[in-house]
Amino acid sequence: MTQTSGLIIAAPGSDSGKTVVTLGLLRALRDRGQRIIGAKAGPDYIDPLFHAVASGQPAFNLDPWAMRHDTIARLVQPDHRGGEMIIAEGVMGLFDGANLPGQPDTGSTADLAALTGWPVLLVVDAARQAASVAALVSGFANHRRDITICGVIFNRVGSPAHTRVLQDAMAVTLPDIPVMGTIPRNAELMLPERHLGLVPAHEHTEIETFIAGAARILSEAVDLDALVTATRPCSLRPENSDRHAQIDPLGQRIVIARDDAFAFTYPSVLAEWQRDGAELDFFSPLADEAPAAQADAVYLPGGYPELHAAQLAGATNFKAGLRAAASRNAQVFGECGGYMVLGQGLVDAAGNRHEMTGLLPVETSFASRRLHLGYRQVTTTAPSPLGPEGTVFRGHEFHYASILTEDNATPLFATENARGDDLGTAGTAIGSTAGSFIHLIDRTTA
Repeated sequence: MTQTSGLIIAAPGSDSGKTVVTLGLLRALRDRGQRIIGAKAGPDYIDPLFHAVASGQPAFNLDPWAMRHDTIARLVQPDHRGGEMIIAEGVMGLFDGANLPGQPDTGSTADLAALTGWPVLLVVDAARQAASVAALVSGFANHRRDITICGVIFNRVGSPAHTRVLQDAMAVTLPDIPVMGTIPRNAELMLPERHLGLVPAHEHTEIETFIAGAARILSEAVDLDALVTATRPCSLRPENSDRHAQIDPLGQRIVIARDDAFAFTYPSVLAEWQRDGAELDFFSPLADEAPAAQADAVYLPGGYPELHAAQLAGATNFKAGLRAAASRNAQVFGECGGYMVLGQGLVDAAGNRHEMTGLLPVETSFASRRLHLGYRQVTTTAPSPLGPEGTVFRGHEFHYASILTEDNATPLFATENARGDDLGTAGTAIGSTAGSFIHLIDRTTA
């Protein structure tokens, strides 16, 4: 079987412009008639939503810390993806990982490059640099011998003279690493942000105009032929022929909340549920839609319920329908924002309390914002919609909300961070209803 070729867009650090570069390249290659797919290193939900708009194909995540190697190998197979080329966007800086003792780059974009054998195209913000960029690129090219820097794109270049200095410095110091493009400073290449990162693609009213403009600029600034030539097939192969889903289907017919308050799902998880025979349907709590009465499972993913708390509090059909699902013992599972909505009440940023569905004895608040961020390994402490007690998953936590009360319920998980430090318990489970602030990515074993 022909392997899907791939390439990773990485950078020395965050805010170098790699997301916009990735979007522009995805659309530019799509416009040339190539079946191109976007992927994101790490657990981020938002960037893949933009990738999907740019490429016209569902994007997916590849997480070298949270995913089994078999999962990554399976996800990049042509029969799984349906494309001929994958452009994967890195996370943070190339070597920024889970920060394990003595292994700071474990789980980094560099780890993904080493696993897959895909080369790295480095995006460097050259706004405040000239010839020094060659030393920076040299350091990145020689830091790990198991990855290959196939080229560099200089972003936010000030002038043609600036371009010549950058190109000359690379030609002298690193003649084997080509400069594949120089992108001028341009205010059009900026995306709006909010507290969890970029504003999601579906809320960006001018997203098509933005991506088309980025594609035009990137087509002029980057050698697309050289980029395509640099891609390589994935060297990682599945070892376990008995595929096991990242997360087992919650039921046979699963209804999933999907709107501006519930936007964070992993497409690969949903696709695996369908391949395992589950029927998926979607509904909008913000539109006061109830989950289908025939459903045997309801999934409330993460998102931004704190921005829509009053509307959710008034969604009487949704709340009654969810309670009815729980009362007939349908499996009800909420992650992060979904967990907040399963609780008794949610306090918004202005300090106003809004009544939620009341299925779990949890009160959450967005009034006193505090960042909770990091990888998590979790073990279920009781039977739940996720399976039997003792099931182990890896995932991540990223939110600003705080738990005010979480009483009189069985904890859902025993948790550790990526370093193995005990973080105590997380989440709650009552009967067939459960949830936590942790976004699950993959189980640890088949």
